[in-house]
Amino acid sequence: MKRRSLLFGAAAGVGAAFLPPARAQQALTVGLIPSEDSRAMIANSQRMMDMLAQGLGMPVKPFVAADYNGVIEALRSKRLDVAYLGPFSYVLGTTVADIEAFAVAETKKAGRTFYYSQVVAHKDSGIKSVKDLKGRTFAFVDPSSTSGHLFPKAGLMKAGFDPDKDFGRVIFSGSHDSSAIAVQNRKVDAAAIADRILDAAVAKGLVKREDLVEVWRSDPIPESPTVWRKDLGADLKQRVQAAFLQVKDIPWSDQGLLNGFHPTNDAAYNVIRDTAKILKLDLGKMK
Repeated sequence: MKRRSLLFGAAAGVGAAFLPPARAQQALTVGLIPSEDSRAMIANSQRMMDMLAQGLGMPVKPFVAADYNGVIEALRSKRLDVAYLGPFSYVLGTTVADIEAFAVAETKKAGRTFYYSQVVAHKDSGIKSVKDLKGRTFAFVDPSSTSGHLFPKAGLMKAGFDPDKDFGRVIFSGSHDSSAIAVQNRKVDAAAIADRILDAAVAKGLVKREDLVEVWRSDPIPESPTVWRKDLGADLKQRVQAAFLQVKDIPWSDQGLLNGFHPTNDAAYNVIRDTAKILKLDLGKMK
């Protein structure tokens, strides 16, 4: 889901080239994936860096990363200690780097560390179940969207529906809001959308809840994890996790205020691996 501007990652791209390999731990390296000028990103993250440094009792150094691939490579080459990755990016990362999820953020707006993918239809479409989608027009969000494509496609397949053959026509709308509006305006019969983005669309008056019918809902999808290199010392890991769990009540991208972090682990992301298996995605080759 393309919704974050403040991302904890590894220095990558040009930035990663200037990061020295990890030595005796004198500072924790934490990075930012930019959605704006890199200097502005570092400045805007300073409060978070200061809180982590205070909790750790050691300097925390932010760097700007270019993208998730650079984040994973920086972790693999031991040029970074901690990273923020998307759910699928994390699972992909574990196939090439010795990393592990240890914390997940909860915002005050969401009030939870997971979300759902839904398939919704217009109430006047006559669609009430997955089988009713056959021959209908349908909107996914984007081929790489977790809740707007990958999870709903796998869920429909698991229910015996073939998304590649059974729809009458399929489009990629480009955004969750666009998919919701397309259903509301009867441009498509049904669409996949993240539940909280649908809630926001209703709150903004873009769609009417009473006009929509939920046809399918996914299992809980874990939020994006914060990860560390497994080879960090046990004492440092304990301190890092404790420091993250103390951070709260600061702006968190476009998601409002951060409620806090919660502990997590690698097994929490097995649902991502299971989804990849249903879709026959070779995680080892998606690098």
